[in-house]
Amino acid sequence: TWVYEAIQEGLVDPTLFIQIGIRSSGVREAREYVNEQGGRIFTARELRGKDGAALNDVIAEVRERMAKAGNPPLYLTFDIDALDPAFAPGTGTPEVGGLTTAQAMTLLEAWHDLNWVGMDCSEVSPPYDHAELTSNAAATLVWTWLCGRVAATKQI
Repeated sequence: TWVYEAIQEGLVDPTLFIQIGIRSSGVREAREYVNEQGGRIFTARELRGKDGAALNDVIAEVRERMAKAGNPPLYLTFDIDALDPAFAPGTGTPEVGGLTTAQAMTLLEAWHDLNWVGMDCSEVSPPYDHAELTSNAAATLVWTWLCGRVAATKQI
C-alpha cells in the first residue's frame, strides 16, 4: 500500500501517522503494519460506541500522541469516502459503515488547536454527487477546519 511505501522510504514518520475511519478490505494487514511501526489506524468500527465514548477515546489518544511528540507540524488529508455514503455518496469508492458528518466535525473541532500546517479534502467526485451532498459535506468540513484554525490563532 502507499502507507507501506511511504514508511519504507522514510517519507512519513510512522509514529506520527494516523488514519481514522478506514473500513475497506486489507485493513487488517495495513493496521498491523502501521501499528508495528508505531503509528495508529482507527477503523470505522472502532469509532462506533455508546454515547460517543469511542469517538472521545480517539480524540484523547490523538491529542496524547501529539503532546508526547512535542506538538509537531501536522497535515490533514480528509478522504471524503471516510464518510458513510448516506452523507457523501459522490465518491469513487462509497462503502457503508463510515463516519457521519457530525462525527467528522467533532474530530476537527476537538483538534482545532493542534499544530496544523495545512489540509485538503480528497476523493470528491461531482459526477456521482447528484444532490451535491458530498460537495456540501466536503465544503463544511474544510470550513470547520478553517474556523478552528482561526480560533486557535485567536484571530476572532
